[in-house]
Amino acid sequence: MKKRIDNRKRLLHSGESQRKDGRYAYKYIDANGEPKFIYSWKLVATDKVPKGKRNCISLREQIKEIQRDLADGIDTLGKKMTLCELYAKQNRSRANVRKSTVNGRKALMDALQDDKLGNRAIDSIKPSDAKEWAIRMKEKGFAYSSISNFKRSLTASFHIAINDDYVRKNPFNFNLKDVIADDTKRKEALTEEQQEKLLSFAEIDSIYKYHYNAIIILLNTGLRISELCGLTVSDIDFENRFINIDHQLLKDKDGYYIEPPKSESGFRQIPMSETVCKAFQQAIENRNQAQPIIIDGYSDFIFLNKQGNPMYNTLYTSTFKNLVKKYCKYYGEDALPNITPHILRHTFCTNMANKGMTPNNLQYVMGHKNVNMTLNYYSHGSSKTAQVEMLRIIA
Repeated sequence: MKKRIDNRKRLLHSGESQRKDGRYAYKYIDANGEPKFIYSWKLVATDKVPKGKRNCISLREQIKEIQRDLADGIDTLGKKMTLCELYAKQNRSRANVRKSTVNGRKALMDALQDDKLGNRAIDSIKPSDAKEWAIRMKEKGFAYSSISNFKRSLTASFHIAINDDYVRKNPFNFNLKDVIADDTKRKEALTEEQQEKLLSFAEIDSIYKYHYNAIIILLNTGLRISELCGLTVSDIDFENRFINIDHQLLKDKDGYYIEPPKSESGFRQIPMSETVCKAFQQAIENRNQAQPIIIDGYSDFIFLNKQGNPMYNTLYTSTFKNLVKKYCKYYGEDALPNITPHILRHTFCTNMANKGMTPNNLQYVMGHKNVNMTLNYYSHGSSKTAQVEMLRIIA
């Protein structure tokens, strides 16, 4: 057979050719048996690109990479999908998810589409690129916790890419704390004094006394705020003194909706003290202008706003913020810290742990997946509680 040469009299290898315009081409068969072509203005790396043409990777450098991919079973087409396309592929593999998960996925996709990394081919993304992305997210104002959640999802996406033979390594396998500082503020439980101040003010204030019973219940049950909002009269077992938790109420721009608890551990029966029983009874009696609203089959909600519709997470958050603002206006800026529904849940768990509730029972009441979450994220000791505990043990 006649050997092929280029216009510089160099021998061309099998599959290589040169077009009339001087551009080099290489034909190969991909992993699916389909013929593919790649092109370059340079045969080898030392060649110069013709005047007026954009610099490019030489044909033989590309061939070397393709042959390596084929030997390793890498999908040469799949590796060229963008990061956005890979993340969308991951989401399609788990389509039956909760609405809150859908909203979280959209937030990450929006962030990727707004960043240059989202349109990069996945085989071109290196660990340094992923780290620079994390820094940009921080500069754009995303919280450390949000960036951490985003990174976790993208790490999972690249695991899929590796399993599907699109890429060899995961560029998101790095410690985020080595790249950006974790400025997440540690949750502080309310002190006994702060709890007393909060309850005393809420009980007598003309506006916030409407929410007094909800505060009592949150401080004495550890309920998630969405669980509290979803409670209906039939969920309260006054005879046996249990709160039955099997759903939560949420609200977004499309309106109210019901979802199961956060996890399987969220399905539980929370014991009620006498204080909590009375608070529920008063909350039910005090409902004004209750609207005949039915949400996904649930009705007769206990905690309502002034219009008679169910309360929801962000409404409680703003309510507590305004309560603290009003309190501090009268009693000083440092009278009460920022209080959110989650702080009240956090306070309950810390109080129960400090009073000696066993970890497994506290885990059950809180609805946590594992006991480490209960111990590591909620229950905090103090010099006072440590002193009491040590004296009790020593005695």
